[in-house]
Amino acid sequence: MALTPEDVVTKQFQHVRFKEGFDPDEVDDFLDEIVVEWRKTIAENEELKARVAELESGAAAAAAAVAVVETAPEPEAVVEEVPAPVAAAPATGGAAASAGIIELAQRLHDEHVAEGQAQRDKLISDAQAQHDKLISDAQAQAASILADAEAKSRDEIARLDAERATLETRISELRQFERDYRSQLRGFIEEKLRDLDVAGATSGSSVSAS
Repeated sequence: MALTPEDVVTKQFQHVRFKEGFDPDEVDDFLDEIVVEWRKTIAENEELKARVAELESGAAAAAAAVAVVETAPEPEAVVEEVPAPVAAAPATGGAAASAGIIELAQRLHDEHVAEGQAQRDKLISDAQAQHDKLISDAQAQAASILADAEAKSRDEIARLDAERATLETRISELRQFERDYRSQLRGFIEEKLRDLDVAGATSGSSVSAS
């Protein structure tokens, strides 16, 4: 089935999943340019067809006029003075001229049609190349974004591992400090309790002596 401007207008492109993909507005604008040029070519072709039809209509009218002239009765003086082959010559020349005009018009029409088709094929080829380039650029950008994301993820994991190691070291230091503090506090309390025992024993001895 031949491609039409409406096919280009209604053509749908699949979007990539990344924001950095091809710009749909740019693709639509480019396709609009294709449609404008294509419709202009079609209009020129229709105009040429109309001109060819007009020329063919004029040639038919000329042929009919020649036929009327040939069938019309001529005055006797004209018949006697002008031989029949001379009278038939204008009809032959007019038909040849009409055929030449029709052939020229047909050739011009064919040339314009061929030129329009070549231009259409070139525009479609350019559009496809542009579309392929946009897809390729989008895929390259997607690969670059994915690589950057993986690199950032690795860096973040390394940073978190380093922070975790630092926190674990700090926790170990705090636990050791807690153990040391408890030990010192226990020793201090035990020492004070011994002092109290000694002081109590000393006081008891003094009271007994009295």
